[in-house]
Amino acid sequence: MTRIFNDPADFADEALAGFCDLHAGLVRQVPGGAVRRHRPSQPKVAVLAGGGSGHYPAFAGLIGAGLADGAVVGNIFTSPSAQQAYSVAKAAESGAGVVFTYGNYAGDVLNFGMASERLANEGIAVENVLVTDDIASATPSEADKRRGIAGDFTVFKVMGAAAERGDNLADVVRLGRKANSMTRTIGSAFHGCTFPGAEAPLFTLKDRQMGLGLGIHGEPGLLDTELPPAKELGQELVARLLAETPAGAGNRIAVILNGLGSTKHEELFVLWLTVAPLLRAAGYTLVMPEVGELVTSLDMSGVSLTITWLDEELEPLWTAPAETPAYRRGNAALASGGQSVDEESDGGIDVVEFAATAASREYAARCAAALDAAQETIHDAESRLGDMDAIAGDGDHGRGMVRGIDAAVAAAAKALGDGAGAGDVLGAAGDAWADKAGGTSGVLWGAGLRAFGESIGNEDAPSQEELAAGVTAFATRITTLGKAEVGDKTMVDALLPFAETFAKLVSSGTAAEAAWAEAAAAATSAAEATASLRPLKGRARPLAEKSLGTPDPGATSLAMVFTVMGPYFAASQAVAGTGAANEAGAIA
Repeated sequence: MTRIFNDPADFADEALAGFCDLHAGLVRQVPGGAVRRHRPSQPKVAVLAGGGSGHYPAFAGLIGAGLADGAVVGNIFTSPSAQQAYSVAKAAESGAGVVFTYGNYAGDVLNFGMASERLANEGIAVENVLVTDDIASATPSEADKRRGIAGDFTVFKVMGAAAERGDNLADVVRLGRKANSMTRTIGSAFHGCTFPGAEAPLFTLKDRQMGLGLGIHGEPGLLDTELPPAKELGQELVARLLAETPAGAGNRIAVILNGLGSTKHEELFVLWLTVAPLLRAAGYTLVMPEVGELVTSLDMSGVSLTITWLDEELEPLWTAPAETPAYRRGNAALASGGQSVDEESDGGIDVVEFAATAASREYAARCAAALDAAQETIHDAESRLGDMDAIAGDGDHGRGMVRGIDAAVAAAAKALGDGAGAGDVLGAAGDAWADKAGGTSGVLWGAGLRAFGESIGNEDAPSQEELAAGVTAFATRITTLGKAEVGDKTMVDALLPFAETFAKLVSSGTAAEAAWAEAAAAATSAAEATASLRPLKGRARPLAEKSLGTPDPGATSLAMVFTVMGPYFAASQAVAGTGAANEAGAIA
């Protein structure tokens, strides 16, 4: 387990800071992650790897010549926020565009996608390459739903080498997607990993058992079975990968035998003694294979095997030199010289000046109080939500919600103190929530709160009908971004019953406070009913059977938050357009 830490909540930030200090000659820290210390002498495509912490040397350890130009680093096993991705891209971009590359997880797709939209709006060419190498997480017919695990490294290496030799953005992206299409990985876990400060691992296995089909975010395997001797384990891993040999594949392959965090190198060498002969006997030439730790999962005990089928385009990129803090191949003199970028922009946020009516500022105080109430509730429920999430996920939902609500409360209080109205207070809270919580739920809560605030605005306290419209805007933004529907076993299963019930009751003349209470009860019941569902979205989807009997943590936390927010948002709602309110609240 992880034993060296101060405040567990600061572990990822402190680890990144220590890494950047140690390797200051190669990297520099920027908001949201790290980038190369030196810029290229000529504009080049910036390859930006990213994801949560806990996977070292992925992702920051791979920054350097021949590999990544920067890394976007989220909290442990948690997607970085859109703001983090944007900031790192702004710091790394050198005039030839940027490409984000990451594993296929819902939170990463949402956050990197939103950052890409912002960069594109500023005229920066930007693309995304998702890694989908894990054959255990979906069938071949649904390969686009597969998650990215240790195959991340191969894809990053190919793209980094292509960018280093001067390929344009379109070619770097094409080659990265080609490498992904030719990469397959299968993994097995022997023991779960433990978060800093946690008293128990995210999952456990009986003695002499293994979980086949692990995830790298602390998820258990998809199939628990007896732990076989090394020869039988090697045979199992090789057979499963070769069964998915891509059409038209050649006989030259890149191979990675990857340790997940606490598997000894000697153990990997023993396993390699079975893997390598089997692959050679199948007619393959092994091209510069790697055995060691490249994509880990904190202190997880486990192993994964990755094969990438090479061709005349991919092989030179796989074998090309690289120099990073954690990985070196070939001539170390390849490292780029160029000019220092210590003084360059880091993508920071401009200072905002607020304008609002007195009535909106008064309502803004109630919005801030609602967030305060939610903060207390979420802190009390952190352990419960984490335990629910660990059944079929990575166990971080409680911690992510705490990080999100804490950031939202602080941002709302600052905006309120700076004179913001209700809309801007909720918008600031949403932006902070998305930035600090990370993950799918973080970006959805953040986007939802911002949409809520934009709907309410800063010109008056909302009427009952305007409050209902704000709730609808919250729900619409989340369903549009997340693509989830009722029945998918997500937060939407509680959100839509709340929004629909509230809107229906308000339109029928029910007072907002009573309507909100009834809608919250409907959301709570709907959240509890998700225990009978199998997840169709998110990280829990590959472990659908294990989640049966446990309510969805996202739906549960949403029902909790909306329940306690009601007395602040809905009590004694104003009637829109009252002259007194408008007169008292001239725009400041």
